[in-house]
Amino acid sequence: MTLEKIKVKDKEINYSLKRSRKARKMRLTIYCDGTLTATIPQRFSSAVLEQFIIEKSPWIFKKIDYFEKFGQKEFWKNNPGDFEKYKNQALLLAQEKVRHFNQFYGFNCTKISVRNQKTRWGSCSRRGNLSFNYKIIHLPEHLANYIIVHEICHLGEFNHSARFWQLVEKTIPEYKKLRREARRL
Repeated sequence: MTLEKIKVKDKEINYSLKRSRKARKMRLTIYCDGTLTATIPQRFSSAVLEQFIIEKSPWIFKKIDYFEKFGQKEFWKNNPGDFEKYKNQALLLAQEKVRHFNQFYGFNCTKISVRNQKTRWGSCSRRGNLSFNYKIIHLPEHLANYIIVHEICHLGEFNHSARFWQLVEKTIPEYKKLRREARRL
């Protein structure tokens, strides 16, 4: 990754540029510490990326201002050793909750793992693997339940369609409220 900068409307936007062979489109990610990463396919030029950043600058400034206003959440800071310290405990929690909630769904789950992810609470692969952020162990139980059910439901619906949300609602009727709460973390 290289560090870059671009001037937009008398403001400077600093970002890390990441070229990826796997990327099919451009992606901007703003972390809670206010850093911006631009991921682009290798074949894209820097000029195309700069135009994209200029077009997205209102969103970028809004997000950076938000994180400056509310400060970086301590929760997302990675302290050395935390992953090793909590990963087994988080894995046991995830396995127990998947087992409990999947009784209502009966989906085939191939593997459950815990990772040290920067921006995601969980993910589901098409192979039936569920992965959760180790920091799930620190969440209130109602949010951990929502995140686990969300990923379990992707085993049945690999999208966010109305049918997917109906599956979530089956065990988490207040999912809309919890979804908003989880997004604020």
